[in-house]
Amino acid sequence: MVENIADKVTSSLGAKVNYGEKVMLEQGETMPVSLIWFGFGGGSADGDSVPPGDSGSGGGGGGASVPLGVYVGSTLGARFVPNVIALMVVSIPLVYCGGKALSAVIRALKK
Repeated sequence: MVENIADKVTSSLGAKVNYGEKVMLEQGETMPVSLIWFGFGGGSADGDSVPPGDSGSGGGGGGASVPLGVYVGSTLGARFVPNVIALMVVSIPLVYCGGKALSAVIRALKK
């Protein structure tokens, strides 16, 4: 049952959802690249640990698929062409944390 659910989830998230199938171009084949993640939750309670009138339950799940770019084949070999918008979104936290760390290092060196 778990493998069946995992197969259904992985087929509904991924590069095929973002970009579609591989495409053959004049220069060569393109292969889409995506970052995917998903998670599930659960819950339950037996009658002893639940206050009277409450039954206990739970459940949940979710996932995401971010298009990163495509590998484009050519006569010189494969090269990666990034999705500029996804690259900018991913780089914002990286630049922020790098700037904070750099300012902390400079402040420590001044003392």
